[in-house]
Amino acid sequence: MIVFDLKCEGSHVFEAWFKSSDAYEQQVTEGQIECPFCRSTNVGKSLMSPNIPSKSKQQTKNIPEFILPDNLVVASANVPETMETSAEDVKRALQHMHETMKKYRNHVKKECDYVGENFADEARSIHEGRSESRAIYGEATLEETEDLLNDGVDILPVPGLSKLDS
Repeated sequence: MIVFDLKCEGSHVFEAWFKSSDAYEQQVTEGQIECPFCRSTNVGKSLMSPNIPSKSKQQTKNIPEFILPDNLVVASANVPETMETSAEDVKRALQHMHETMKKYRNHVKKECDYVGENFADEARSIHEGRSESRAIYGEATLEETEDLLNDGVDILPVPGLSKLDS
């Protein structure tokens, strides 16, 4: 995974994660990257400051790498202090986030096996090699999710669509 600060033609700056640098290049060429504020697809890389932690703040924990489809952009907005945002800007950004999450959930439904409320057990079985390795989705409690993450099971919690609309 790679993160870039992007800037649209309207000078909105936002952060986006990509599977690779090549995935970014392909998506920007095909106009698939959209500003969460104004929906412009005329975007490019913005200047970024390097994120180099001081020695005392360096973490040794391995963070699991999640495989995202090449056409999915996970973006968050970094609003410069000099730029004022209106309620309409915030509304557009939230709508963009909801639409992106819906696209991601639809991709998961299409490409992964649904295991229902048995998700935690099946994810653990796959992780431990007792079940066939495959992409799955389903429901898990907050406690089950935390246990899986603490045990190093590679999962990506995603809120249900009803939770996004509340």
